[in-house]
Amino acid sequence: MATMMRLAPALLLAPLAACATTTASGPATVTPTGPAAPPAGMQYLYGSGEAAALSRQAWTALVAHAAAVVKARPTDSVVLAEGASLGAPKYVPCGNRPFAAVFDVDETVMLNTGFEYHDAKTGKGYVAADWDAWEKTGEGAVGPVPGADSGLNALRAMGVTVIFNTNRSAANADATARAIKAAGLGEAVHGQTLYLAGDDAMGSRKDGRRWMISRSYCVIALGGDQLGDFTDLFNVGQNVPARRAATQGPAIAKLWGAGWFVLPNPVYGSGLKGGFDDVFPADKRWAPPAQGEK
Repeated sequence: MATMMRLAPALLLAPLAACATTTASGPATVTPTGPAAPPAGMQYLYGSGEAAALSRQAWTALVAHAAAVVKARPTDSVVLAEGASLGAPKYVPCGNRPFAAVFDVDETVMLNTGFEYHDAKTGKGYVAADWDAWEKTGEGAVGPVPGADSGLNALRAMGVTVIFNTNRSAANADATARAIKAAGLGEAVHGQTLYLAGDDAMGSRKDGRRWMISRSYCVIALGGDQLGDFTDLFNVGQNVPARRAATQGPAIAKLWGAGWFVLPNPVYGSGLKGGFDDVFPADKRWAPPAQGEK
């Protein structure tokens, strides 16, 4: 998970439903019944067939890509090297190191369904203490992202080591490993196949951990739900339009679906930014004509 950023559920929820009760001795009373439905982003990610289909589509493409790469050993990995830029990327060379695929955990391979239920019902938004408690105790209420369990098994079967690189806390490493296993995603060993925030001095930035992994492996695929799961260069202060454009430059655009694989997440994260001027360019705005105009 990249540094958490959410829209407070209260801003996304429909108005509170209420039921009226009339008694023989007095007027009707109104009893709040809580949110009528989860926020739209949660409905989509945790409930919709469309999100499940998108996830499976990504995992199918990822496994096919890995199978092709394993047959023809690449010269370079898909991890950007130190000193690279988005305009002039360069990659960590593979040498003769064994293959690995590196994944974020939350909403990339594992759905935090139990935590999001709590978040939606309380309407509190993200609370760090609640998330810490979830990391420690939530293993019974997680599940695999659709396609992730079979996808990871397929990678392992072709000799690709699966490594998790998440911004969950290193202090909760054992609990995170249990949650990954409980979700049906296999074993994770801290410092070997599980890397966490606190494993280096870079906080929520993941490049240092990617370079650490690349010392031992040729990384042939990266998977995540936030751009920081691919390179920290996306999070160096660009405004919203510039950040979007950075994903589409010629050197970077060719990586999507061919080494870098994105999973949908409309619930939280670095993608939930931007005002009207950021999201809707001036030359792409429309309003219905005034009455009488053509």
